[in-house]
Amino acid sequence: MNEIRILLVEDNEGDILLTLEAFSELKAMTRIDVVRDGAEALAYLRKEGKFSQTLPPQLILLDINMPGMNGIELLEHIKSDDLLKMIPVLMLTTSSSTADIKACYDRSANCFITKPIDFGKFQEVVQSIERFWFRTVQLPGAAA
Repeated sequence: MNEIRILLVEDNEGDILLTLEAFSELKAMTRIDVVRDGAEALAYLRKEGKFSQTLPPQLILLDINMPGMNGIELLEHIKSDDLLKMIPVLMLTTSSSTADIKACYDRSANCFITKPIDFGKFQEVVQSIERFWFRTVQLPGAAA
């Protein structure tokens, strides 16, 4: 299996560390780039400025609650851009609001996951992401 490129869009330092730790325990090879807000994520995805040499991610893990452009607004930008819309976006957030869930699916989120507070349960979520998104489906940009 080739390395899977993931973009983590998250502003909470604790959640960033938790996510990186959980993914580091997988057998799959991952490269996770972290950006901390929607504007920085768009610059990354559009290869602007300091991100001009980045490879596009094959998967985006997106939080909702961020300063400036929130995750729902960013999702709308991604899914309305012909060059970006094929990248799967997994909403990974503390929210379990019905309104947030609907808003994300209305904007073509590929899935909505409420982050468990317990690290063991969060590891289970990450393992299920790995099983489905890395082993089962064919991701854009993955070598055949």
